Amino acid sequence: MGKLAVGALRAVLLVVLVGTVLVQALMVWTLVSGRDPEDGSLPLTALRVITILGMVSVQVAVVCVGRLVAMVRRGTVFSHAAFRYVDGVIGAIVAAALVWFAVTIVNAPGQRDDPGVTVIMGCIGVAILGVALIVYVLRMLLAQAVARDAEASQLQAELAEVI
Repeated sequence: MGKLAVGALRAVLLVVLVGTVLVQALMVWTLVSGRDPEDGSLPLTALRVITILGMVSVQVAVVCVGRLVAMVRRGTVFSHAAFRYVDGVIGAIVAAALVWFAVTIVNAPGQRDDPGVTVIMGCIGVAILGVALIVYVLRMLLAQAVARDAEASQLQAELAEVI
């Protein structure tokens, strides 16, 4: 992976991390300050709490991807240590899907006249879970690559003994 690509990805990850922290801080400030402008049209307090939890899932994914990028840069991504970060990304995506389903549930009573919006939101949640499944498949490919790398190292050691 080139230095430019790594630098660009790190910059994007940093912007996302700082942005999510700012959103969380503003949401917490609104909740704690008592100046919640909830007018009853939407349960804004519940949506703010859900947003704070959603930002945590994004932050976990960003940190895990950042660690994986560092491993790629060092050439150590094909090791068992990478699995915990990939598992972290999968867990963060599943958590994001659950947060999205919570948003769908909170929003559903306001959509009684047009339940199609709730159905679409539910389908988006299922699509988010689909992304988690795609990352899980990539994890299985990583497991195969790690196993092949270990096997190649063992065969190379045996060949070195023979020679």
